Amino acid sequence: MVSAQFCWPIRVYWEDTDAGGVVYHASYLRFLERARSEYLRHLGIEQETLRKDNGIVFVVRDIAIGFLKPARLDDLLDVTVALTERRPASLVFEQKILRAADGLPLVEARVRAACVDAAAFRPRPIPDDLFVEISKA
Repeated sequence: MVSAQFCWPIRVYWEDTDAGGVVYHASYLRFLERARSEYLRHLGIEQETLRKDNGIVFVVRDIAIGFLKPARLDDLLDVTVALTERRPASLVFEQKILRAADGLPLVEARVRAACVDAAAFRPRPIPDDLFVEISKA
């Protein structure tokens, strides 16, 4: 299963780069996280509400990332998100970071987010109502 692709724009700021103006590798993880958060918000799923009302949070279980080309200071990027797999207690996303000016792929990532109990941080099944909302994607 593959959901429709969601896209979130991000501008590269000085704080995202090394001294040479090239995006530092850890900054890409923040860009990917922001896009996944906005994707869920787009579906009407607020993460703080999940924590308060359902006692769950999503955490990155594993990530595979390929750095293809560098992004630089002031670049406008498009960060894409596609839900590719729904498991009882996790979601798998395929993500890309593209340079908006020419669509050049800069980063590719596969991210598995696990549903865990907010207090105990133990795996927990995704609640049925949430699973229905995610299935609409």
